[in-house]
Formats: sequence, structure tokens, C-alpha cells
Amino acid sequence: MKYALFLGCTVPVRTMGYEMSTRAVMKKLGIELVDIKEFGCCGFPLESIDHDTYLSVAARNLAIAEEKGVPVMTMCSACNGSLLKAHMAMNDEKNKAHINENLKPLGRHYAGGIYVKHAARVLYENVEKIKEMATPIPLKVAAHYGCHYTKPSQIYEDFEDPEVPYSIEEIVTAIGGEPVQYENKKQCCGGAILGIDESVSLEMTREKLHHVKEAGADALVLVCPFCDIMYDVNQRRIESHFNDSFGIPVLFLPQLVGLALGIPADELGLRLNRVPVRALLKNLGD
Repeated sequence: MKYALFLGCTVPVRTMGYEMSTRAVMKKLGIELVDIKEFGCCGFPLESIDHDTYLSVAARNLAIAEEKGVPVMTMCSACNGSLLKAHMAMNDEKNKAHINENLKPLGRHYAGGIYVKHAARVLYENVEKIKEMATPIPLKVAAHYGCHYTKPSQIYEDFEDPEVPYSIEEIVTAIGGEPVQYENKKQCCGGAILGIDESVSLEMTREKLHHVKEAGADALVLVCPFCDIMYDVNQRRIESHFNDSFGIPVLFLPQLVGLALGIPADELGLRLNRVPVRALLKNLGD
């Protein structure tokens, strides 16, 4: 299988380990990733400000992928939702004609023939292959789905119930881990309001970290770069701000899967994680 890798704006500059591990794991699974240099922003920041411009920005990326004849794999949940919603909007012929008129000066046209998948969904669709290839890793893992990975459900074709998500936990089980359930699992990481009310945002993250620690998880696994910024990048800041202590390793799903597949930690970008993962790796014998 082949996908055009859509990095988005945040992954290449804030969560490079996510990109490294995604590339390494997909290669191990025999999934080819194509880099398209013409890709730009998914349009998500514009969606609530100028819907027409948002659709045009998103559709431009879809048109580029369609020209190359390659489906799109996203790594950011917001990017995934943004591109899928634009794709669905283009199912309306009136919308399609209008947006393609906007794309005409750019020399682009979107006919509606491209599908978009999150990297985590691609992993889930290969869960049996992962299980066959994996060396079991006996970790207690708390999964954080975030706000955009399963919602809004209508754009994900009933992939899974957003109120009772399971795909990440099934992958954890497939690699020998133990999924840990914890209070308020579906709650937002707080990143959405970081620029509006920092104190409330950090308190939301602190509360989630508290519940994860209380549940006895060895690590928190996630699939969104924004969530990683809150849980991993800001964890020490939260500890200092609230005079608290967590020390919870935060891994992207491909990093966790990569460890089970025997990919070296350096190739998974684990040295870039802010919360140290040395003890975790030592327990795994890596």
C-alpha cells in the first residue's frame, strides 16, 4: 500500500519524533510513504473564521494528492478532520463547482476521488500483521484519543464509536500491553484553549495526568501532536506550576508500536521526548 504523508504544520517543527517513528513503523510494515512538497496547511485554523477560504485551502491539498493518484495519510487529528470535512463538502456539486473556481488560479481541480486516513487508523487496519511481527511489551498503557480522532463521527464512516473508542487499546493489546482505563478518558487535553486561558488549559492537562497516574499506567500513548505538546512538552511546567509530580512517559502510538517491532529507540525519535523514557526502555530491555 502507498500513501502520501501529510505532515501538517505542527509535526515537522514540534513533534519530530512522531514523524520519525511513523516513517520507521510504516516501512517495517511494508507501507510506502510518498512525500509531496507542494502540500500546505490543512486549513483547520481558518475553519471558524472564513469557511470558504478553509475549504479552498484544504481542497488544494486534496487536489494535489489526486493529481499524484495517491491516498493521503495524516498524522495530526485536526488535519485529518479538516481534510475529510472538505472532501465531504465537495460531494455537493454546488460546493465543488465553487471551490474549484477558487482553485482555478492555482491551476488545481479536485474531482473528489481521494480518501484520507489517520496514521493510527492505518496501524489499526494492520493490527493482525503487527501482532504477528511484535515481541510482546508488558506495559500498562493509558490511551488518549483526543477530540478529533473519532469525532465528528459522520466523517469517519462509523470507524468506531466516539463514545466508546477502542482502536488504540486493541493495538496496545496486540503488542502485549495492558490497556489501562482511567477517569475522564475522553476529556480534552486542554490544548484548544492554551492561547485563551492558560491556567484553565494547564489545569485540564494536570487533571488528566492525575487520573492516568492514579490508574497505575506505565505510559500514556496518543495520536495527536497538540495533545503531545500538553502532556509531554508541558508536563514539567505543569508539575512546577501546581507543585505536583507525575513523571509519566508520553509516547506517540507509532513509537510504542515501533518498540514492539524491534525498531531501535533512536530511529523512533524517543530521545526527543521531553519526559525521560530511559526507565521505560530499561524495563523493556532496550
